[in-house]
Formats: sequence, C-alpha cells, structure tokens
Amino acid sequence: MGKIRHSSYKIRLMLIITYICAGIIPLLLFTVVVFKTTENYFIDERKKELLNQANVYSGHITISGYMSDSSNKRAFDRDIELTSEQSGYRIIVTDDMGAVVNDSNGTEIGKTVLLPEIMEALEKKDVATEQKNGNIYAVTSVVDENGKKIGTVLVAEETTDIEDMVNGIKKPIYVMNVLISFIVLAFVLVMSQTITGPLSKLLEVIRSMSEGHLDTRMPVDECSNNEIMQMAVAVNNMADALEQVETSRQNFVSNVSHELKTPLSSIKVLSESILLNSEAPKEMYIEFLKDINSEVDRMNEMINDLLTLVRLDQKEVPLNFKTESINDVLEDIIKRLRPLADNKEIDLQYNAVKEVEADIDRTKITLAISNLVENAIKYTDNGGNVKVTLDCDHQNTFITVADNGIGMAEDELQNIFQRFYRIDKTRARETGGTGLGLSITRSTVMLHNGSIKVTSHENEGTTFVVRIPLTHVD
Repeated sequence: MGKIRHSSYKIRLMLIITYICAGIIPLLLFTVVVFKTTENYFIDERKKELLNQANVYSGHITISGYMSDSSNKRAFDRDIELTSEQSGYRIIVTDDMGAVVNDSNGTEIGKTVLLPEIMEALEKKDVATEQKNGNIYAVTSVVDENGKKIGTVLVAEETTDIEDMVNGIKKPIYVMNVLISFIVLAFVLVMSQTITGPLSKLLEVIRSMSEGHLDTRMPVDECSNNEIMQMAVAVNNMADALEQVETSRQNFVSNVSHELKTPLSSIKVLSESILLNSEAPKEMYIEFLKDINSEVDRMNEMINDLLTLVRLDQKEVPLNFKTESINDVLEDIIKRLRPLADNKEIDLQYNAVKEVEADIDRTKITLAISNLVENAIKYTDNGGNVKVTLDCDHQNTFITVADNGIGMAEDELQNIFQRFYRIDKTRARETGGTGLGLSITRSTVMLHNGSIKVTSHENEGTTFVVRIPLTHVD
C-alpha cells in the first residue's frame, strides 16, 4: 500500500511540475519579453524624436550662421539655453574636430568630445544610440550654405521617464501574474488529484489481483469516457478473464481427478475381487484381467491426450509445416474411418469441390479432422450419414464435417471445446473417448492460425467448419 501511495505522489508531483513548466514559466517568459519589447519600443521612439530635434537645431544653426559668425556668440548661447529649457534636452554643439562650441549646461565648452556618435555623424550619417548609463544620444551634422559638414549637434536625454512608465505597467501585470499562477496551481492540484486518484485505485486493484484476489474490481464511472476509465474497464475485463481461467483450471483439476479416479476405482475393485476370491475359476481371472487392462488403456489414452493438450497450450509441440494436398489428407482419413462407419451402416461421403494445397503439419491436422469425423460417426445413429466436404477460396481452405446425428442444444455449443466436457454424460462410457478430442482439435487449428465453428440442432445433426489459411505466416 505504501509503495502504491508513493507512486501516486510521484505521478502527482510530475503532473504538477509539468503543468508549471507548461503554464507558469511560459507566462513569466512572455511577460518579460513583453516588458522588454515595450521598453525597446519607447526607446526607439525617443531616439527618433531626439534625432528629429537634432536635425531641427542643426538647420536652425545653419540658417542663423552661428558657426560662421562669432559675433553671434551671445545670441547663440541664449538660443541654446532657451531651447534646452523649453525641451528639457541637453544640447551640445561641436565643430568638425569634435571641440565643444556650445553646451546648454555650460560645462563642456572648449573641450574636445570624441564620442563615436559624433565621429560617425561627421563621417557618415546621423545616429541615435542608448548609452550604458541609460541616456540617449542623438547626433546630427551641421552644414554650411555650401553643404560642407562644419560640426555636429548632440541632443541628450535621460530615459528615467520611460523606466518609470514601464515600471508602472509592470506592477499590475506582476500582480496579475501572481494571481494567475495561484489559479493555475490550484487547478493543477485539482486536476492532478482527479487523475492520480483513479490511478491510485487502479494500482490497488492490480496489486490485489496480483496477490490472488481475482474478485477485486475497479469501480467504473459510466459517464466518463477518458483513458483512465478505459484502463479500468480493461483491467476489469482482464480480471474476468483471469477469474475464468482460474475457474477453468480448478474445473480442469477436478475433472482430471474424477476421470482418473473412475478407472482406478474399477481397477481396485477388480483386483480386490481377484485377491479375495482365491478359488475363482481361471476364466474369471482372465475376464477381470481383461477389464483391468481395458481401464489401464483408458487411463493411458487420457494421459496421452492431456500431455498433448499441455504441449499444444505451451506451444512445445513443434509444427512441421509443409505444402500438402488437403485432398490426400482427407481421403486417408475417410479410408481409415470407413470401417467404423460401415459397422453402424452409416453412409460416409466425401466431396472435394476443388483440389487444394496448403501449408500444414499433416500429422496434427490429420488428428484434428479425424476427431471430428470419428465423433460424427459415434454420435450418429445406425443408418445415418456423415458428409465431409472440401472447398477453398483465394486465401483459406474450408473443411466441413456434417452429420444427421443426435445433435446438441444451442446452449451447449459454447462449452463443447472445454476439456472433459461431455454433452451425453450417460453415454460417455459407451462411446469411449476422454472428453479431450475437441479441445485438441481446436488447439491444433488455432496453431495453424485457423478457426473452427459449429452449428447444431437437437435430433437434427451437427456441422463443424474448419478454416485453415492456404499459406502459413508466423
């Protein structure tokens, strides 16, 4: 019980981990990607905005002639300072050598600033980049009236407002993610219990069956049609089959004991009669010894049939498949059994519709069909008829054994292939046999990948149809 519960907990834990990996982790990753994408979007928009402003300032500087006329230095300073105050940007203007000509903060004037963005704007094109400290630099070149690059304009701004905005979005989303995670976790716990609960019960049923309690069954919810309920139905069906096998085994042992006990009892009575009657005539001794010999023969026949059945069940009997003429096999059977039919004045007919060859073990098939024909003769009254018919299609051969004998009740047909099963128990001794012939026949036909069917009506006769594939496939 402890092992089953431990296995159930392991399955439940695996399901929880699986749901978390499939649900919560992707949600968190998606959230991170969305935040990063949103932040990058706003930064890219800010870069475009700053680059546009830098181009406006560059054009204004060119038109005003601030770079070419030093007398406008005061107006230049005032213009830069006022523009910076209005926009909130820091503005730095450099010449074509990177020397700072003007700075809205006034701290870098006269210094040489060799930023990569400035060099790129002078050499190639305008550029806007995000710095490690979180600032954005947008740099564009300044040209004179002849289109020559004479300097650059750098517009810088911090991105703290973008960070604040993204962080403002993050908080409610994180709260929502936590709530979703708790909901998913609760759902996972419920679903895992829904799944592992029946599995745990199923394991308990299987364990109980393995301990010999074959009457144990798994409760099945008819409203559910999921895989677990299908497994439960399969386990219950398996339990039914095992219980039936166990019942058959017990019946088999009981039948074997009974069948062997009868001749043994006869032998004991006969032998005691001989021992207790010392003055009996010789003829009585001979008669009793013949009876004992007959009972020994019956026991020997029964034991041989039992051994044959066991070997067929365990597939220990090697089957020697060869392409044989089914016509020849049936003709040999009819020839051997015709004297038995003649003794009862039974008309034994053989009709071969076609010439048929098939892959068979001739010895085993001969025994199987002989059992059917011999039974037909035994259970047909004097003057009746037994007909054996051979036919085939492109895949199978069909052997039909039909008689007009005593027949069987419909409810008996499902039992006739059981071992030791006799319909006419009062005549069992008369007709002889061990009650194993049809079981041997069925097992032999099944080993040939074939089938056997029977139809019968009381006092009208019985028909057996044996189907055997023309080609044997392992």
